[in-house]
Amino acid sequence: MTGESGYEGYEGAGELLRALSAPIRLAIVSELAQGERCVHELVEKLGAAQPLVSQHLRVLRGAGVVRGSRRGREIAYELVDEHVAHIVADAVSHAGEAS
Repeated sequence: MTGESGYEGYEGAGELLRALSAPIRLAIVSELAQGERCVHELVEKLGAAQPLVSQHLRVLRGAGVVRGSRRGREIAYELVDEHVAHIVADAVSHAGEAS
């Protein structure tokens, strides 16, 4: 974390936080913290349109937050790292304390 400007080591953290910046992506991560889910399961649980859920999963996958594996004709998504679930849970809890 040392360097000329002193914050180069935070770039990865900034990218992660940008990937988590949408409320629906926080909800997806919270849901995946319970175990792997297919898109249709996330759609049902979150009450969001399938294209919207797929779009946000694509962002999370691109950021390395989730990964998908083929399950028959569907793709099951899971968290790459449990730490992300803790970050989201802490952020949601903190936001609840502020109200």
